[in-house]
Amino acid sequence: MDRLRTYQPSILVIGDLMLDHYLWGKCERISPEAPVQVVDIQNESTVLGGAGNVVNNLLSLGAKVNVLSVVGEDENGKELLCMLETLGAVVKGIVQQTGRKTSKKSRVIASHQQVVRYDSESKEEITETSAEALLAQCIACIPSVDIILLSDYGKGVLTPSFTCKVIELAKKHQKPIFVDPKGDDYHKYSGATLITPNKKEASIATKIAINDDESLQKAGRLLKESLGLEYAIITLSEDGMAIFGEQFLKMPTVAREVYDVTGAGDTVLAALGYAYASGQGIQEAASFANKAAAVVVEKLGSATVTLDEIDAYEHSLRSATAESKLKSIEEITRLLHTKKHQKIVFTNGCFDILHVGHVKYLEIAKSFGDVLIVGLNSDDSIKRLKGQSRPINPLEDRAYILASLESVSYVVPFEEDTPLELISVLKPDILVKGTDYEGKEVVGSDIAKEVRLVQFVEGKSTTRIIERIQQK
Repeated sequence: MDRLRTYQPSILVIGDLMLDHYLWGKCERISPEAPVQVVDIQNESTVLGGAGNVVNNLLSLGAKVNVLSVVGEDENGKELLCMLETLGAVVKGIVQQTGRKTSKKSRVIASHQQVVRYDSESKEEITETSAEALLAQCIACIPSVDIILLSDYGKGVLTPSFTCKVIELAKKHQKPIFVDPKGDDYHKYSGATLITPNKKEASIATKIAINDDESLQKAGRLLKESLGLEYAIITLSEDGMAIFGEQFLKMPTVAREVYDVTGAGDTVLAALGYAYASGQGIQEAASFANKAAAVVVEKLGSATVTLDEIDAYEHSLRSATAESKLKSIEEITRLLHTKKHQKIVFTNGCFDILHVGHVKYLEIAKSFGDVLIVGLNSDDSIKRLKGQSRPINPLEDRAYILASLESVSYVVPFEEDTPLELISVLKPDILVKGTDYEGKEVVGSDIAKEVRLVQFVEGKSTTRIIERIQQK
């Protein structure tokens, strides 16, 4: 992940741009005019769809993106161009074609369920003049990009002739070219580096019913060999993806909840291209894309993913391990960007010899919110506060044992005598301390939204445990 954060790949996206328009409402009755639902529209939103969703995902991951496509000279086309420019994409390669209708898909959503979709678009192939203009733009920008992504939605931009010429250019300049294909004839993608059909699309293109691993492998190998590809990846929805390179690899996914698969294929293409262009091998890139897809299917509508969200997803998969909960200040700051809608609870202490009083205190603290972050005094900090004979247990041991508790979400060590700097960075919703702070000033109380005091278990403390040991 370090390479993905330090290198900003330059990526060329070519394909069918569209607008995804959502009408959000609620349904409480059936129309008296016909047996259909009456949706009371509360609000509406418009996001980039098709190849635009690939662009949006790439930008959210941190890439530099150049876009080639054809739109109409209409209001939808103007809106689409404005959205891309606002997000930071380079749009000078987008051609406006007279008489063409920019694709717009409108969805009516009632109570988080899609009721109906209606489309307004042109689906015929772009004119030869438009294709020549796109090719000229491609020739101009291809030397400066790391990878080319073709997002084909079958709306006429990626014509067979134009697609073949782009692949030839990519091979001439030794640029990898990844394709999210469409249709039942993939010959126009021959010579590409990789294609990413889903299971249904691969079945149609190969005329092989994919219903088990044997038929899956047969279809994948046929795609790779017949099209002269370096790799083929067949996405398998909640079952992950199958990778066909020198060897066959089936990579499962663990989506916590599949809420909406809209745009998942766009995210896979974007994440694959982003990771591969950043220097990862195909297996690493596929693993990264798998996690990215798992994040977006938990969102409603065409969605994007960020590196921080993928980090948080990886953490959730490893949540059973204590080591994954140990974070630096920089790491916890990035993670909290993905938890903006969750209530953050903070407490701190030495936790030298963990005992039942600590465990009950932390369980109560966690009950106040969604995420409990424990600031942990370093060894030097404890020596300054409690004397040279402390701590009994070193920081590494104390941190690991704390992190093994189910109630603790993250453990963040700090070197200072107080956690003020850490609290200033975290800005927790709730700051928790023991009732021994009753009537005293609590460090960070002016930063946290609320301070809560928790009663300690009587007779339980590290100091008393040490005293009893010394008396024996």
